[in-house]
Amino acid sequence: MSDELNEIMRARFGEALDLAEVSDAAQAAVTGIIGRGSCRAFRAEPVSEAHLRLIAAASLSAPSKSDLQQRDVILLLDPARLARVKALLGAQEWIAKAPALMLFCANNRRQRQAHAHWGRDFANDHLDAFFNASVDAGIGLATAISAAEAMGLGCCPISTIRNHLAETRDLLGLPDHVFPVAALAIGWPVYPSPRVTPRLALDATVHVDAYRDAPIDAVLTEYEARRGGMTGAPRNPDIYGSAEPYSWSDDKTRQYGQPERADFGAFIRQIGYKLD
Repeated sequence: MSDELNEIMRARFGEALDLAEVSDAAQAAVTGIIGRGSCRAFRAEPVSEAHLRLIAAASLSAPSKSDLQQRDVILLLDPARLARVKALLGAQEWIAKAPALMLFCANNRRQRQAHAHWGRDFANDHLDAFFNASVDAGIGLATAISAAEAMGLGCCPISTIRNHLAETRDLLGLPDHVFPVAALAIGWPVYPSPRVTPRLALDATVHVDAYRDAPIDAVLTEYEARRGGMTGAPRNPDIYGSAEPYSWSDDKTRQYGQPERADFGAFIRQIGYKLD
């Protein structure tokens, strides 16, 4: 079993591990997780409501900060409403062809409603309320991905739902203190074996006992040589010019070198959160 897992480790991180003390059962349990890949090519067949509800149940079974349960899942089962949400997410063909979408929402509303029920002050109306609900939704999203892939489904998270927060709120009737963290496209994959996208080396991202700031030049040189060039056209060529080869750090700094979701904080305050 260790040979199979370490082959995936080399593809993902550029290194193998000493797995002598890790049982075959434990290795089997993480092989699919380490070897996973996002899916953007789906077969036309639908995903049943039973599958989607089971994924939602798995998502909501994930750890939750202090058992506050500050997340909700919205299943988009109505074809017309699904089409309207897809239209908000843009013209990418793979989103349009996704058989199913789920939305993972942060929800600090119920906590406030419980305080009103008991006639008690909500004494923690500050940034932590927003953060806790957001992290709860993120943990739920990650768990949903693992559950879907364990059932043979493919999926890909979509953060661009946050580019359209007001429209999504109005379309789905989201009340104050509830907002989407991400959407998740789900379907039966065209290609059963996902491509393993290389990640930064473990030495750069796993720290022992204390944080160690690895030299970024060395980190990027090693990673980009192992990963190879990015596919697709370079972002914002009118600002940053062409690129050959087109590296990961070039792509990501082009992306975040331009404003994105600058109105996010204003929307979050509009729906009742205090970010002090």
